[in-house]
Amino acid sequence: MQPNLILEDTIYTLEQLQEVDLPQIALAGRSNVGKSSLINALAGRKNLARISSTPGKTQSINFYKVEPWQYYLVDLPGYGYAKVSKADRQKWAELINQYLISTPGLKALAVLIDSRVPPQQIDIELTSYARQIDLPLIPILTKCDKCKQRERDAKQNEWAKILGGIRPIISSASSGLGLDKIWHAFAEHAMEPEEFTRIDEEVKKVRAEKKAQRAARAEKRENAKPKPKVKKAPLSKKKKKKK
Repeated sequence: MQPNLILEDTIYTLEQLQEVDLPQIALAGRSNVGKSSLINALAGRKNLARISSTPGKTQSINFYKVEPWQYYLVDLPGYGYAKVSKADRQKWAELINQYLISTPGLKALAVLIDSRVPPQQIDIELTSYARQIDLPLIPILTKCDKCKQRERDAKQNEWAKILGGIRPIISSASSGLGLDKIWHAFAEHAMEPEEFTRIDEEVKKVRAEKKAQRAARAEKRENAKPKPKVKKAPLSKKKKKKK
């Protein structure tokens, strides 16, 4: 089951923050960590979230409604871009902090972490702050298609130690790696247990059906291949016995 993302609201100032009656999962990460690409990949669309080559371009909080599961995916401004003015960085920090501490419907913070670089202090500080205010974390390693398997595993283990045993989800917006696990983690935090169990069973059923369909197609292709002709061994002639 592919959820649908709908951009419902965009805010730029603390005054625009208002309560909404649905659960929320916030997305945070350093500038250019791949938040917009991940949102587009989760939505199965190319241009839902605008992707810029200039880091620090997202200067607002964007609210995406997740249908039919009825919660919000909230895209926070990217942080840590040095070329942005100090005043702007301070303004964004205040906006993010105010959102995190004053949103009763916030169920978890998904922190996006670039898998290609060593752990950054600013990411460690954000995850530590979330744990201080008892906000559940969903750490996600991005751009993992650019790393070898052993590098992914090493980075996952490194962050698990930093986060007290929480293992980040390995993901790639370009290849689709980990997207199902991300949706599963979002739903697990945002939905009531009974509703999550129902949706989870539906998702498992759809996955099983797709797997069976792929297997059937593969078998059909295999059966359609021309069978190689088996050469018959020549009959051996019996030698006449000498008298």
